[in-house]
Amino acid sequence: MNHTDTVTTVLVANRGEIARRVFASCRRAGLGTVAVFSDADAGSPHIAEADAAVRLPGTAPADTYLRGEAIIAAARAAGADAIHPGYGFLSENAEFARAVLDAGLTWIGPGPDSIARMGSKVEAKKIMADAGVPVLAELDPAAVTEADLPVLIKASAGGGGRGMRVVRDLAELPDQLAAARREAQSAFGDPTVFCERFLETGRHIEVQVLADRHGTVWAVGERECSIQRRHQKVVEEAPSPLVEATPGMRERLFAAARRAAQAIDYEGAGTVEFLATGASEATGNVTGASEATGNVTGASEATGSSADGEFFFLEMNTRLQVEHPVTECTTGLDLVDLQLQVAAGARLEPEPPPASGHSIEVRLYAEDPAQDWRPQSGTVHRLALPGRVAAFEVLREPGLRLDSGVEDGSAVGVHYDPMLAKVISYAPTRGRAARMLATSLARAEVHGLRTNRDLLVNVLRHPEFLAGNTDTAFFDTHGLDTLAAPLADAGAESLSALAAALADAAAHRAAATVARGLPSGWRNLPSQPQVKRYEGDRGAHEVRYRLTRSGLIADDHPGVVLVAHTERRVVLAIDGVHRQFDVARYGDAVHVDSSLGPVRLRAIPRFVEPSAHVAAGSLLAPMPGSVIRIGAAVGDAVTAGQPVLWLEAMKMEHIVKAPTAGVLTELPVAVGTQVELGAVLAVVTPAESGEPSAPADIEE
Repeated sequence: MNHTDTVTTVLVANRGEIARRVFASCRRAGLGTVAVFSDADAGSPHIAEADAAVRLPGTAPADTYLRGEAIIAAARAAGADAIHPGYGFLSENAEFARAVLDAGLTWIGPGPDSIARMGSKVEAKKIMADAGVPVLAELDPAAVTEADLPVLIKASAGGGGRGMRVVRDLAELPDQLAAARREAQSAFGDPTVFCERFLETGRHIEVQVLADRHGTVWAVGERECSIQRRHQKVVEEAPSPLVEATPGMRERLFAAARRAAQAIDYEGAGTVEFLATGASEATGNVTGASEATGNVTGASEATGSSADGEFFFLEMNTRLQVEHPVTECTTGLDLVDLQLQVAAGARLEPEPPPASGHSIEVRLYAEDPAQDWRPQSGTVHRLALPGRVAAFEVLREPGLRLDSGVEDGSAVGVHYDPMLAKVISYAPTRGRAARMLATSLARAEVHGLRTNRDLLVNVLRHPEFLAGNTDTAFFDTHGLDTLAAPLADAGAESLSALAAALADAAAHRAAATVARGLPSGWRNLPSQPQVKRYEGDRGAHEVRYRLTRSGLIADDHPGVVLVAHTERRVVLAIDGVHRQFDVARYGDAVHVDSSLGPVRLRAIPRFVEPSAHVAAGSLLAPMPGSVIRIGAAVGDAVTAGQPVLWLEAMKMEHIVKAPTAGVLTELPVAVGTQVELGAVLAVVTPAESGEPSAPADIEE
């Protein structure tokens, strides 16, 4: 490729992981970098990695990363001559792109007209149908009938699951539309939504395209992103197992993607997303170039029967995708560097390089899958993968890559998406890539917030995933309870609790000022055992042990031999096999990592402060957030499952429901109240029995 050196300094109009990713390519290209940051991100690692940084006062996206004029002013102040939007926020905002160009800056992305034409998913489908790309018909929310159900509500101006809602009951449609519009307005500044028929199962396939201003359009490779939660991708891979197994499908996919890019004179990196599904599910919902004739046209060149790999256009993302690393690893291309070059006027080679090997990416989220994917906030105490791990690099040989927006000690707040990192593997075969990634994740030190790590490992090791049988209903099909189960079984958790107790004893001995050389709890004569209590995912553990002249005596673990122990590491011999347990303590939180599986414990204090008790029937905040709506008043009778209030956190709405029938006797919050994790939101006194209410139910 010929390169035109017209850009010297790039401002990234984004935050976290994507800002760090763009900075990495800029450094390799010898370009200067500028960061912007909100008050909530004042300690973010992406600031330290930039040559200069400009504060955007405020915390909410609408006050910071969505303020185009403030970002352009920041570029001017810092001397940047180009702006890269990353993904999310203003990355698909045509007005912002136009304002950047009008300011005399280089826009690292497609032209404003291309963005605008794809910015409305409703209009985008019409354009694609006219270009001969098969689409699923759009439904007017006001005209949806029982016969159309189930339907999917989607935000016209954005993606990432924001504003998406599945509706199976027509009576729920008005409330779900209202909630979707609020989420869309909050995330994208545009409340417009539309509906389309919801296909319960399907394969989410997307094609990475790259085009220059000289007419060359590459279809670089396809990715499969079928495993999703809340309509957000969780596992992504390249190439697609479905496409690999379906003769001729890749050629037809690539042809459709190139037609889509050419239809809007596209320039830069983008992604054309498709839903591959059975013909029976899509009948009557396909439109194409000759829709007026009543025939399914526009699909003839790109689709066939289900066995032939039928697919339908979903949307075109006029930006870089979160999952772009799997394409980079299988093609050897640095897609961000190519964005920089194309924006500077360079020419692409006539054909892209061929793909080889297999790459899988998983998104590590601060969330609790077992609690309906509830997002978490707090401190990331430790995030480390074992062995040699690349960061923001294109893998040229089998290995692992970690793209993260956080470091040890980073705080995760409620203002932005809860993704902590992307973990990517690359190997010659899919099976090896999955095995490498699963093993690395299972042995990773992930301390602090609860995450979806165990779920990711269980998915990567699932026989159906390894067989390539994935679709958008994967979690429903195989059971979220099973997939979200802790990697460590009850026996492993019990042994980990023993290791935690022994490490704690070693820590006390190390801190002792008298008789430091004696073991903890040592007595000259036989005495009562030492007792420590922990709460884990598998239940409560009461560890009773003694350290004697002849070694460890643990009540529930006869025959376990203590080989060595320090405050950070314990080695136990279990049935003659030595196992190493690494122990880390953060207040009353204890993390124990071993080959038996990661374990998180909470040390239970011997004495509980009276102030720690809350009134019976209290509905506690399951996460920090803002109260945006209240559905009942003090004195009201409520039924089990009735919404009491709505919280907004992590750019999503969460409904807190009454756990039982009763009377709302306390409501210490109001609309606009900011609440912390565990704060009392309301108190419901049960109607008949004097028993305390169960914990509040919550849904999104």
